[in-house]
Amino acid sequence: MERIETDICVIGAGSGGLSVAAGAVQMGARVVLIEGAEMGGDCLNFGCVPSKALIAAAAAAQAQRGSAAFGIGAVEPVVDFGAVKDHVASVIAAIAPVDSQERFEGLGCLVIRDWGRFVSPREVEAGGRRIRARRFVIATGSRAAVPPVPGIEGVPYLTNETVFSLRERPAHLLVLGAGPIGMEMAQAHRRLGSAVTVIEAGRALGREDPEAAAVVIARLREEGVDIREGQGVVRLRAVSEGVEAVLADGAVVTGSHLLVAAGRVPVLERLDLPAAGVAFDKRGVTVGPDLRAKGNRRVFAVGDAAGGAQFTHLAGYHAGLVIRQAVLGLRARVRGDHIPRVTFTTPELAQVGPTEAEARAAHGDGISVARAAFHHNDRAQALRETEGFAKLVIRRGRVIGATVVGPEAGEVIAPLALAVSARMKVSTLAGVVLPYPTLAEVAKRAAGAHFAPALFENPRLKTFVRFVQRFLP
Repeated sequence: MERIETDICVIGAGSGGLSVAAGAVQMGARVVLIEGAEMGGDCLNFGCVPSKALIAAAAAAQAQRGSAAFGIGAVEPVVDFGAVKDHVASVIAAIAPVDSQERFEGLGCLVIRDWGRFVSPREVEAGGRRIRARRFVIATGSRAAVPPVPGIEGVPYLTNETVFSLRERPAHLLVLGAGPIGMEMAQAHRRLGSAVTVIEAGRALGREDPEAAAVVIARLREEGVDIREGQGVVRLRAVSEGVEAVLADGAVVTGSHLLVAAGRVPVLERLDLPAAGVAFDKRGVTVGPDLRAKGNRRVFAVGDAAGGAQFTHLAGYHAGLVIRQAVLGLRARVRGDHIPRVTFTTPELAQVGPTEAEARAAHGDGISVARAAFHHNDRAQALRETEGFAKLVIRRGRVIGATVVGPEAGEVIAPLALAVSARMKVSTLAGVVLPYPTLAEVAKRAAGAHFAPALFENPRLKTFVRFVQRFLP
């Protein structure tokens, strides 16, 4: 068996692993990159990229239905579902070279296309080679969780790894789970012509601000998505029409296809972590605030494998912290209060920092909330997309959280993510000058609303202003 010695061995070529490998090798470290599946990982091949491409196609179809408000005749779009999937594939293909084996070999990485497993605290085997490294980075990502619903093993079902390969439009898509992935796919398939039923045992978009989630849920229902909240599935079985789901209230729903979107679990089982002395549980590798694995400080974990929130941009953030430590020898500690997230429905729902309810639970009456509605945003009026609002959570004069639901909320959240990350004063946000008319003005307007009572509802200030006006030349 060939033996290799290196500085850093990265296991997993998804977002986090590729970021570590690219940064480390370009700074002069020797890097071995191991990937047993597709380069680019889940995000490129089965997650963020194909889902957003599908959502864009669905939005184009919906625009034809809603064009009457702009003085343009509305029509029912003709959807070529196979061509839509060609569009999705072409978007993946356009991005793939950035994540390719050839690119990383060109940067100087040794890329091994095989599954890796630990054989000791300092060694990994993959592709008939034994790699001994100073540091290891576990970046193996996650996969769709399959809930233990009676009968699920006997029915055909889709996950994010298979739904994008469908060439024929589902007649009736059942979606098990009303989190961000389930709701995004539900709306996209409805807009592309499928009947859609979403089944959720709890509350749809249950992690999000309830007021903001209600705006999204109302739009999906308006577009014809059947959302069954508070109803778990007690039994599944295959029928001639496809899949039959029996709900807790006794209702029976039958669909042609079933999409399981009930959360994700880390992919760790091939690694033989006990051989490395690495602690882990069902949530992922057990890491400290420096992302080092408990039990073996030579091992780091990033992204979904690290047991926290599961976002591509979080994996990239983790990668930067690992590079500081494993490459530059500097200290670094992870933060979690400034990581934004977006549900890419229409309207979009974006969050950074704690929601209002979370902040009140943590700080009681020590917070205040300021808000502004998209209805009063001139760009939103021009776009005919006036549903929603921006909400700021403020503590001690600083923005600690923000919720945006409305058009392009994922873009509008950007300055608010900066505000939370930099612990910015709300006065700074209120004082920024933004171009007009833009959707981002809703964030500035919300910040201004924080000061409105003191400026416009203060009788002492009004008395002072009248006094000043008597003496101004």
